[in-house]
Amino acid sequence: MGSKAVTKIQAVILAAIIVGVVGGGVAYVFLVEGPQSADKIKIGVLADLDGATGRTIWHGAVLAAEQINAEGGILGRNVTVVGEDHDIETGADMAIVTSALNRLITYHKVDFIIGQALGDAEFVVQDIIAEHKKIFLAVAGSSDEMTQRVLDDYDKYKYYFRSAFNATSIFLGMTDGLLVMRENTGFNKIGYLAEDVGWTKGVTEGLDYVLPEVYGFDLVYKETFPLGTFDFSSYFAAAEAAGVEVFVPLITTAAGVPFVKEYYERQSPVFVYGGVLRSVAVPEGWELTEGKCEHIAMGSFPMVAEYPLTSKTLPTLEAYVNRWNESPVMNGALAYDVLRFILPDAIERAGTIETEAVIAALEETSIETSSAENFVFTSSHDLMMGENPNDPDADYVLVMYFQWQNGEMVPVYPKKIMEEAGATYTYPPWLGPWD
Repeated sequence: MGSKAVTKIQAVILAAIIVGVVGGGVAYVFLVEGPQSADKIKIGVLADLDGATGRTIWHGAVLAAEQINAEGGILGRNVTVVGEDHDIETGADMAIVTSALNRLITYHKVDFIIGQALGDAEFVVQDIIAEHKKIFLAVAGSSDEMTQRVLDDYDKYKYYFRSAFNATSIFLGMTDGLLVMRENTGFNKIGYLAEDVGWTKGVTEGLDYVLPEVYGFDLVYKETFPLGTFDFSSYFAAAEAAGVEVFVPLITTAAGVPFVKEYYERQSPVFVYGGVLRSVAVPEGWELTEGKCEHIAMGSFPMVAEYPLTSKTLPTLEAYVNRWNESPVMNGALAYDVLRFILPDAIERAGTIETEAVIAALEETSIETSSAENFVFTSSHDLMMGENPNDPDADYVLVMYFQWQNGEMVPVYPKKIMEEAGATYTYPPWLGPWD
C-alpha cells in the first residue's frame, strides 16, 4: 500500500547539490526550486559523508528526493535533503556526532532525520532525538539494545526507528543458512575467520555456543585477524589442517578481496559460505577479484546483488547507477527505501508531518520497498524480519545469501528463494568435500 497522493509535475524542477562550510561544520544541501518549494519538508542526513557507507546513504537519500519531487512531492510539498558529516566509520568522536546532530535539529531545523549511528554513538543519537522529540530512522547500527529501549521507555524513545538489520537477525540468518546448507550438502565441519572489531564479537560468541551445542555442528576452527591484514595464507593453512568443510568469513573491510584471491589461488578444499564479505558481495566484486570469487557464497542485499526480489528492486538499482555511476551498498538501498517509500507513505496516511501522527503512521507501516515485499516495523520500532506466515507472497525483510556463479550473484538462501530461482550450489573444479 503505497502513497496515493501523487500529483503530476507542473513545472520544470531545477536541482543542485551544494557543499559548503557553515559554522565550522561541513553541510551537504540538496536544493529544489519550483512552484511548491516555498513550503518544503526538510530531511536531515546524519552520516560519515566522506566514507563509503555514508556516501551511499547520501546518494540514496538524494535520489529518493529527486524522484519524489518529480512526482509532486509529499502532500504537495517538495523535499529538501540536508546532510551533516561526522567521522563515525573511522572512530566516533562523540563531540562531532553530537554537534552534527544538533546542527541538523537546531540550525537546519529539519523535520525528520535518517542516518548512520554505530556503537556508543547510537545511544548518543537516541538520547538527543528523545530530547528534541525528532523522528530518526536509522539505516545503519545493529545493537539490539537500541530498540529494547523503545520497549522499556516508549514515551522517551518512541522517536527512534530502525530499517537496518539488528545483531540478532544477522546471527539467526547465519545459523539458519548453515542449517539449510547442511541439509543440502551434508557438510558439518565448520570454521570461521572474523576481523577483530566490535561487531564480530557478539556473533562469534554466539556461534561458539550455538553451532556445536544447539545444532550439532563440529566447530573445528575459529580465529580472528587484526585490521590491516591482507595475507591470509596462514589462516587458510590452519583451517585446512583442522579439516574445515565450510569456511565462514566475517569481513566487512577491503580485506575480503585478498581473502578471496588466496582461496582461489591455493585451491583451498573448503566451501566458503554464509558469512560476510562486503567488498566482494557487490557487482564490482567480480572485477575486484578478477573473477576469483566464483563459487563464493556470502550475504548480500537484493538490490546490491541485482536480484529482482520485488517490483521495485531493479528499477531502483537502475536509477541509482544512472544517477551516481556506481552500485549502492546495503545502507544506500535502505536510505533510498526510507525516504522514497516508508516515510512518504506514513506522512501521506497521517495527512501531516506532525511528529506524533507520523510516529503512529510509521507503526502501522506495511509497504513494498526495493528490499522487502512487505516492510513492517515491530512494536520495538525495529524492522520485521523473515518469512510472513500469513502471506507467502508478502515476506518481510530477509537475510539473503548469494553465490557467485559465472559472473552473477545467484540466491542460495533462504531456501524458498533458492528454489524459486531454480538455483543450486556450485563448487570449484579442484578436490574438496563436495567430491
